[in-house]
Amino acid sequence: MLQPVVRRTWAPRGQTPIQYSWDRLALISAITIAPRRRRLGLCFQIYESNICSEQVIAFLTLLHRRLRRKFIVVLDRLSAHRKAVRLLQAAHPNWFEVEWLPPYAPDLNPVEMVWNHTKYGDLANFIPDDIHHLRQAVTDSLSNARSQPERLRSFFRRPRLEV
Repeated sequence: MLQPVVRRTWAPRGQTPIQYSWDRLALISAITIAPRRRRLGLCFQIYESNICSEQVIAFLTLLHRRLRRKFIVVLDRLSAHRKAVRLLQAAHPNWFEVEWLPPYAPDLNPVEMVWNHTKYGDLANFIPDDIHHLRQAVTDSLSNARSQPERLRSFFRRPRLEV
């Protein structure tokens, strides 16, 4: 959201800081792992509206084009994910296999660590001028994470997953 995650702020005495707007972005991402070399990657898409099954289908299609082979996708149980998987597997049953995370277990999802790092690390106290400024800051943060394999690998440590 354009509303910042405030860690600490200040303002002149008697002047309340105004730090919000209601515009927001929605993001979808995947951490990819190369099967042989164990190389990590980060794919993401940014939307200016809520993510629904159409965006999930488009993202999984993008992943399939990028990976050029059957892959395993690990998803939480968001209704848009369930519907997209149903529709996409009916149309393309050999594109991917699905493993579902347990309900209400964001701590097992390494992609949640990507969001935590971006939102509570890189963008803490960040006040964008507008939605385009926010989009650029999010893109910069995620692109930076994408270029740092050790950072991506660290997102698997909290859920104690081996890469």
